[in-house]
Amino acid sequence: MTIEIAEKPAASAEVSARELLKGVKVVDADTHITEWPDLWTSRAPAKYRDRVPQRRTVGGVTKWMIDDFELAKNYGYSAIMKDGSKLAGLDFFNHPLEDVTAGAHNLQARLAYLDENGIAAQIAYTNLLGFGGGKSMKVDQELREISIRIQNDAMAEMQVESKNRIYPMAMIPWWDIKASVREAERCADMGLRGINTHSNPQHHGLPDLGHEYWSPLWELCEDRGLPVNFHVGFSQGAEGWENPDVWPSLTGYEKYAVSGSMLFAPNMITIVNLLLSNVFRRHPRLKFTSVESGVGWVPFMLENLDYQVRENLPGKPSTVFEDFRRHFYICYWAERDGLLETVRRTGADNVLFETDYPHPTCLYPDPIGYHRATLEQLSPVDRAKVFGGNAEKLYHLDLGAAAPAS
Repeated sequence: MTIEIAEKPAASAEVSARELLKGVKVVDADTHITEWPDLWTSRAPAKYRDRVPQRRTVGGVTKWMIDDFELAKNYGYSAIMKDGSKLAGLDFFNHPLEDVTAGAHNLQARLAYLDENGIAAQIAYTNLLGFGGGKSMKVDQELREISIRIQNDAMAEMQVESKNRIYPMAMIPWWDIKASVREAERCADMGLRGINTHSNPQHHGLPDLGHEYWSPLWELCEDRGLPVNFHVGFSQGAEGWENPDVWPSLTGYEKYAVSGSMLFAPNMITIVNLLLSNVFRRHPRLKFTSVESGVGWVPFMLENLDYQVRENLPGKPSTVFEDFRRHFYICYWAERDGLLETVRRTGADNVLFETDYPHPTCLYPDPIGYHRATLEQLSPVDRAKVFGGNAEKLYHLDLGAAAPAS
């Protein structure tokens, strides 16, 4: 396979990032939706209305609660404020919904943000229940599942109201395979284009993802064209993104930086496990996405795993590179050199551009402009794949009415 990296033009010929993406419908493959106060209560049956996620003031402090359990303080889950400024570090945990940019939670404001930045569509994930529903594990299964169904209903409504520009990923009740299949099918019927699930169910007494136990879900995902998404904010455990091995001697943002820098590691382990399993022999059309993990580590991972198979499993032919290219997609945002090296070594077909809007490390205020120098060094074909085409194909997006970047 020959991979082309375009020559960087002279400074005098410098063009903008938007011009370099002229005609490309840019897809942002990882963003977040801040939950609004009545998301659940306005849709819940009467018997659940006081138990589903909602804001309550407890001891003078406003919190998000599910039943009698705290999900979070009154966070707005956005580092971007109403005045357009961006907070540093952990400060975003101190600001309620009322302080943050409307684009975090209001659909029309979000669409205006997309238009201003030349973005045709976004793939989106919610926050409060955990990126894979893990925080709902604090309550009984019945309440947990009704809360997830309500959230999926709200997200399907948002997708329709956005005229297919915001594509939230469906959360599934991964702790119950039959319920997972039912909910994934229901969400596919509503038009949602992928599922978000736990990468390590074996930590909770379930079979690992290589086991045939998961075949009914994988078969449905194959038949309905649903990619299976592993968001790094959920991959380390059911309740949060904090790495349990961060040193206690570190404080504040130091701990955050270590956890944030290493979030990719559990996803890498999941991918390696899947590549060595028999999942893809049984499910040749199954697709997985590693969300918010970056891509610079991918060439090393593949080369090293291929070597391990050839050296230590002599009776097993290595299909590492082929299986990765056929079944995996990886989201990146902040890397520049890492992206170019990954494209050079493994190709552009498996890379998805993201911004992580509106979380603390998001590309803001000029997400496409941030990558101008990177875009110059990619071929036009690879630019189109990474910044839109790959995501459009993977998630079966309907971008007919969405404007291109220029």
